[in-house]
Amino acid sequence: MEKNATKLKYRRKRTKYPKRLEAFTKAQEIIFAPFTFQVIAALIDFGVLEMLNAGPADISEIISGCKISKYCAKTLSEAAIVSGIIDFKDGKFYLTDLGRTFLENEMTRVNFNFMKDVCYLGASEIENSFKSGKPEGLKKYLGDYPTIYPALSKLPEQVQKSWYEFDHYYSDTCFNKVLNIIFKNNPKEIFDIGGNTGKFEMACLQYNNNCKITLLDLPENLDRAKSCVQSERCDFYGINVIAEDAKFPQMSGAVFMSQFLDCFSEEQIVSILKNISKVSEDNTHIYILEPFIDNQNFKGAEYSLTHISLYFTCMANGNSKMYSEKDMRELINKSGLKVKEKYTVGKHDYTLLECIKNEMV
Repeated sequence: MEKNATKLKYRRKRTKYPKRLEAFTKAQEIIFAPFTFQVIAALIDFGVLEMLNAGPADISEIISGCKISKYCAKTLSEAAIVSGIIDFKDGKFYLTDLGRTFLENEMTRVNFNFMKDVCYLGASEIENSFKSGKPEGLKKYLGDYPTIYPALSKLPEQVQKSWYEFDHYYSDTCFNKVLNIIFKNNPKEIFDIGGNTGKFEMACLQYNNNCKITLLDLPENLDRAKSCVQSERCDFYGINVIAEDAKFPQMSGAVFMSQFLDCFSEEQIVSILKNISKVSEDNTHIYILEPFIDNQNFKGAEYSLTHISLYFTCMANGNSKMYSEKDMRELINKSGLKVKEKYTVGKHDYTLLECIKNEMV
């Protein structure tokens, strides 16, 4: 028996069992990830994370301080401990660095609320969305709309809030540097396609006292933009850029698109860029601002962007994604435009591509 036991021990050591165990553990974490996500949401909503951020607490203090039951406190805390959100030592619960991130890191807060309020339920419809090419999660949980964009003003207040915070958080930090680049060419007018609530317009009007700017967006979204931007130097132009009868205004100076082209399929992007080229004067500079997935310095950023593609699949439109710079350059070339310059802007590894008409290269 002793010899067999020794032999068995030796054989176990020679196998790759530890790696298989690691894979097995990771698989369980993925399987139960939806519950982990909701545990964190509950800990935030009940105030448990905020309480522990102020200092350690025992179970009775959590129960009384957060006004939750013993069952709730124990069940949530046990799940939070194995998930690394909180720690337990000498009868006290402590907030870990991971748990603190959900409270103190703005990017994490914005991403979390976006997933919780906009995407979580609809994520169950990813497979059906791929099959139909339509945002089935949007249809099932937020309303029977063809895409999320014309529905933004009609969505529940919390959904709108989380969507706009997510949309603005990243690109807004780029605007000052982007404006420095755009105004090197002294444009008299800027056309912002997909201007949303007009944050770029406000930054532009403040940056330059003479330039005029036109915000282009879906007609149903212009009222909100008009209420945010009130200036004689800002015009508004309602357009659905992928409609067959879409009529673009004549453009000159600069055309700007921030996180806009990722809202469309490859075929639609080529069509949009071709239409912009047709109505633009020859010396017009066209700027495309995107967080390309192949230009990220941090693994977490790349992970987030590739998963945001799935938001487009099930909630936004069913056919677009976050693109790589390589893919976007190919689409730009197909449209008859050429990339003149490339800039890295903002603290979130955004890329600004400055494009001109092919014949102007």
